[in-house]
Amino acid sequence: MAHAIQVHKFGGPEVLQYAEVQVGEPGAGQIKLKQTAIGINYIDVYHRTGLYPNTFPFIPGSEGAGEVIAVGAGVTDLKVGDRVAYAGIIGGYASERLFPADRCVKIPDGISDKTAAAMMLQGMTAQYLLRKTYKVDKDTTLLWHAAAGGVGLIAMQWAKHLGATVIGTAGGAEKCALAKAAGATHVIDYKADKFVDRVRDITGGRMCDVVYDGIGKDTFPASLDCLKPLGLFVTFGNASGAIEAFNPGILSAKGSLYMTRPTMGTYIATRPMLLDVANDLFDVVKKGIVKINVTGSYALKDAAEAHRDLEGRKTTGSIILVP
Repeated sequence: MAHAIQVHKFGGPEVLQYAEVQVGEPGAGQIKLKQTAIGINYIDVYHRTGLYPNTFPFIPGSEGAGEVIAVGAGVTDLKVGDRVAYAGIIGGYASERLFPADRCVKIPDGISDKTAAAMMLQGMTAQYLLRKTYKVDKDTTLLWHAAAGGVGLIAMQWAKHLGATVIGTAGGAEKCALAKAAGATHVIDYKADKFVDRVRDITGGRMCDVVYDGIGKDTFPASLDCLKPLGLFVTFGNASGAIEAFNPGILSAKGSLYMTRPTMGTYIATRPMLLDVANDLFDVVKKGIVKINVTGSYALKDAAEAHRDLEGRKTTGSIILVP
């Protein structure tokens, strides 16, 4: 019998209930996946708390990897035994699940299931943010909040490879050291320093071309003060809570700034787009440009403990569930 984590009401980690589930057989265009590893991401917290509502009961989790154990009608490019990974469709906290075949990608040789499960959502997020939302290159100066988090550590490595001047923020000496080791040119301990002042010092007052912010409420609107005129503010997460409504005139007052709230679904909306983003990620991982740091592994039944650690900012890098 398959098992999954179900949510029957919004709330804290205690609402994550481990239960037996019936998965059924794949329909047309679907595969049945026996999962070997499941990624844990902050978006899972948003689903659990109701910030991103779902219909009860639901299974959280938007990332995983495993083996195809059955294929439905019309599936021709995947077969039983293939190793595949995915990101972006809720229902991942399960030992088995049904999944649209065209939303999976084959895991290349040389990349383990655990690595794939830990990198798909975070890695593809870093890919579209650095390569598409703003095309980072050697002339770019960027600020990245939560540089020691899962997406952050991937982004530090990738942005360094692209030649950018990378300023990362993190909380405490240990996390700052991780961000620095991953490739940040400069690291700011937001617990000890005001990051706007430090960015001004680091850049000699020139400030940044782009700010990437997955924190939300706690770093806004100060993040806007880190941008040069015509700079881009990229808000892609709400770890401290959502940014509250504001007068867009603030963007004008601070230098005709741009602001965007991208989501991965838009960047992988079609299969060719998905393969483009995923294959770029696989390429930098296989070449050793980006190393995926799986720092924690929890049994599927212990998902609540994993969420407590994630929300308590006790984790760095990527953490996974193992069925």
